[in-house]
Amino acid sequence: MGLLRFKPIPSGRMGTLWTLSTIKNAALVEFGCMGHMLYSGVTLKHGGVNDLCRLYSTHIDETDIALGGTERLEHTVANIIKNDSPKVIFFLPSAVPEVIGTDLRALCDELQQEHPEVMMIPFGHGGFNVNQHDGVKNALLTLVKNIPAEVGKTPEPTFNIIGSCADLFRFQADAAETIRAVEGAFGIKPLCVLTSGTCIEDIERMGGAHVNLVIRREGEAAAKYLQRKYGTPYILHRPYGIDGTAEWLEEIERVLGSAFDRAFVEKERGIARSMLEPVMPRFRHMSRSHMEEVTLHLGAHADIVEGILSFGCREMGFNKGVCWCDSPDMGTDELPYYSEEKWIPAVEGLKDGLFMSSGEILEWAGRSLSMQISYPDRSWHLHPFEPPFMGFRGAVNLVNLWINCNIERW
Repeated sequence: MGLLRFKPIPSGRMGTLWTLSTIKNAALVEFGCMGHMLYSGVTLKHGGVNDLCRLYSTHIDETDIALGGTERLEHTVANIIKNDSPKVIFFLPSAVPEVIGTDLRALCDELQQEHPEVMMIPFGHGGFNVNQHDGVKNALLTLVKNIPAEVGKTPEPTFNIIGSCADLFRFQADAAETIRAVEGAFGIKPLCVLTSGTCIEDIERMGGAHVNLVIRREGEAAAKYLQRKYGTPYILHRPYGIDGTAEWLEEIERVLGSAFDRAFVEKERGIARSMLEPVMPRFRHMSRSHMEEVTLHLGAHADIVEGILSFGCREMGFNKGVCWCDSPDMGTDELPYYSEEKWIPAVEGLKDGLFMSSGEILEWAGRSLSMQISYPDRSWHLHPFEPPFMGFRGAVNLVNLWINCNIERW
């Protein structure tokens, strides 16, 4: 790893941790250095994750490393089962055991025989050869391969959301708006929101859903597995904007084979457009005479950038500016991946327009922190009730941010 001025891409271990940390009635044990989990716990609390999955670290010392001792892990598991009675224990390696070749899966198999009443699930990616997004992808896939029970479809249509994880900014607010839109349009309930706001019992019921709504591309592998095993169709779409959300609901309608409530959708569209009406003349004027001021510059997760950009350009008449994604595996010709070496000069050259990115980048660039759409930052986000970015209400929130940023710059 070379010298960096800002953060590197988080490791697969962190992606796994962020994915598992919001699951209730489970415990997560890291077999590694104690400091890792302490710092990770603080980071999670900054993002509003509290007392959901119980987090533990075994702590290892020089003797464990030199002699390959695993007694601490065995004692930790026994104490967790005695004191917390979790339904599932997740095992997460850290860099040191990964480097010395500790076989965590074999250890899990031994512990499973000693404690058959608790499901043991090992996860990989303790090293630095896998990045955050692969960690999220593999964690979601591992969960659906191991926990869902053999159940029939629910009598009435239901849905799962796949990909609402703690590494995404305002993940809880976006999941809540997604649920509100689907419940309002179809009158159906979610079985599981994987993984924010869920528990082991919810994951066990996932096979009973009639459709899986995948809101980030890392969740597609999990959705494909559920489709093969339970015959559940899925939709990979992150809905942004007024028209964009309505089109997403139409896509769900086609998959479910049942019509949504047109009155609800038209009411939501009408409310959103009525709220935006006072500022639209200003934006139309900008689009005609000062296009540089309604140019969108975005840097974040690829699905978030593509969704916000689609709403801004297609529905608001904005212009596409400097846009990049934060994963080398998701970069394309139209939306490239920018390393720190590339985004620093790109951001330094931005004099006009609307710039949305991580809190860290916005602070460094001297831009408004209200335009944050991704981590990291130094702020606390203690509750899940902030305005979303997705859905009908997310469209209003985005325009509200854009108009106030425009006023500040003028």
